[in-house]
Amino acid sequence: MKCKRKMDSQNMNPSSVFPDEVLERILSMLQSRKDKSSVSLVCKDWFNAERWSRKNVFIGNCYSVTPEILTRRFPNVRSVTLKGKPRFSDFNLVPANWGADIHPWLVVFAEKYPFLEELRLKRMVVSDESLEFLAFSFPNFKALSLLSCDGFSTDGLAAVATNCKNLIELDIQENSIEDKSGNWLSCFPESFTSLEVLNFGNLTSEVNIDALEKLVGRCKSLKTLKVNRSVTLEQLKKLLVRAPQLCELGSGSFPQELTCQQYAELETAFKNCKSLHTFSGLWVASARYLQVLYPACANLTFLNFSYAPLESEDLTKLLVHCPNLRRLWVLDTVEDKGLEAVGSYCPLLEELRVFPADPFDEDAAHGVTESGFVAVSEGCRKLHYVLYFCRQMTNAAVATVVQNCPDFTHFRLCIMNPGQQDYLTDEPMDEAFGEVVKNCTKLQRLAVSGYLTDLTFEYIGKYAKNLETLSVAFAGSSDWGMECVLVGCPKLRKLEIRDSPFGNAALLAGLEKYESMRSLWMSSCRLTMNGCRLLAEEKPRLNVEVMQEEGGDDSRAEKLYVYRSVAGPRRDAPPFVLTL
Repeated sequence: MKCKRKMDSQNMNPSSVFPDEVLERILSMLQSRKDKSSVSLVCKDWFNAERWSRKNVFIGNCYSVTPEILTRRFPNVRSVTLKGKPRFSDFNLVPANWGADIHPWLVVFAEKYPFLEELRLKRMVVSDESLEFLAFSFPNFKALSLLSCDGFSTDGLAAVATNCKNLIELDIQENSIEDKSGNWLSCFPESFTSLEVLNFGNLTSEVNIDALEKLVGRCKSLKTLKVNRSVTLEQLKKLLVRAPQLCELGSGSFPQELTCQQYAELETAFKNCKSLHTFSGLWVASARYLQVLYPACANLTFLNFSYAPLESEDLTKLLVHCPNLRRLWVLDTVEDKGLEAVGSYCPLLEELRVFPADPFDEDAAHGVTESGFVAVSEGCRKLHYVLYFCRQMTNAAVATVVQNCPDFTHFRLCIMNPGQQDYLTDEPMDEAFGEVVKNCTKLQRLAVSGYLTDLTFEYIGKYAKNLETLSVAFAGSSDWGMECVLVGCPKLRKLEIRDSPFGNAALLAGLEKYESMRSLWMSSCRLTMNGCRLLAEEKPRLNVEVMQEEGGDDSRAEKLYVYRSVAGPRRDAPPFVLTL
């Protein structure tokens, strides 16, 4: 967007044709974060207008800025999304007590953002004290989402349920939580009716089912309900009867024996859920009772069976009833035959994720191969997002997949045996990923695996011009491969590398790149402390952190985390984190 030059001759600010209130209103309608950032650079008045109109902020790294800087920059924020630990914390590669505590943020928000309504956290440390502080500090608070967080218990959830009178969303996913009991559900006041999203699927304890039924019955606007595995089929039926308006449902377990009448009532309850478009959960499934889902399948667009060890026959019978499916998450227990059914019955599929049921069992009898991958690509030509765990793959299969589906934006192929070659030709998997980056010009995220030489990274640097995130494990031959990526990928924002032969020369090849990136992670590579110190000296605006293991080689940098920050070195680094 450009200011009109003809106004310069009249000594007018180009934005002065708009009253401040009108300009702020216009800018507040922008949805894209990139668009908001762009308009703030047009001129000083637009910068100020965007500053005052901004109601929500996204912070991809909690140490890239301080809460004080954030609140000065945007004084009227109502919604904050905040990410903490590096992604490799999901694989236990980030030591305990690393940081990312939410409490200092909440203290500042209580003073500067008293009307905060939404808080969405990922990989943050959240204590019960923090949840209690939140519940008492923000009278208009409406939405809390915790994803892969740790440090809290159901006591903290009880404080939120008791005191957040206007809550519309409580979404608790994949957290490390001390689950003391399900009685926290009874803490919602009897007058409380505003809830629209309730997800406690990853909790383990028995829930207070009476309190849950009453809560679901009171909240007539409830659209998302995801319960844990303790909820039985009979209890699930009662919940569905009370909330036929549900759009997203996460069920408990399906192993119980039902009478014919109970089965018919459950099937009727699903049939009456006319708006249901997402189904998940199903930790334990009996093939017979999967049939109760059939009446609700016609409108489903997302099936998440990432906890359900379904066999191919059961999945096939279900997918026959799901012609509108766009997203599918399954375990590899469905095997290639199950994926062939996906290709046959899900022509609109856009996203597929196949997870390993037994990731550490090399002798597992089940699994998926290149055959299932190709079958999906042949029947699902709209596929643009894939996460595929397998134990074998071929260059030819990957080439076929991307020729069938050239619109991939996310391609994450995880061959679980490190250094696995093309099992038919014994060649490296270089040509497979070469075909991916050559054919998929819209590619934004790529995860590579298998036996790879520097040729793979040469291909990436040459062709992946829209790539934003690259994840590498057990791959590469020399520093030159990483140099190709850093020099050749202009839009690269996140680079994650583990157990690869990249050293100081590769690291320093990115000197002109890192300030435009969000972060770099390298672990178990060939870095030295001297190389990391040189990077820190050359780029003082970057935070260069090295995590040292007790008893390790002091000259080596075992784990390196580099990120840009306007706040300088963080003040809460534990002793094992050295800030250079």
